[in-house]
Amino acid sequence: MDEVFKALADASRRSLLDRLHAKNGQTLNELCDGLAMTRQAVTKHIAILEDANLVTTFRHGREKLHYLNPVPIHQIGERWIKKFERAKLVALSELKRRLESDDE
Repeated sequence: MDEVFKALADASRRSLLDRLHAKNGQTLNELCDGLAMTRQAVTKHIAILEDANLVTTFRHGREKLHYLNPVPIHQIGERWIKKFERAKLVALSELKRRLESDDE
């Protein structure tokens, strides 16, 4: 999970993930379009995202297509976010119960 956090720590990599979320299966050229980064910089960022298993690639003929892999982000949600939600939901449920019992 450390690689995922490292990959997500950079705004440029998050931007690339957003672009893949909007349109999955892009070539490197498509990912570079409209970015203020060199092709080499995008390639390095993609390599870090691949190492973190956030991006997978497939060859389609001569093209290499990049796809978002949302599983590691989901695992972060399950491990680091969801457990904090439980306490809030229990507190809200208890508050609702108390408010309803006060009305009676």
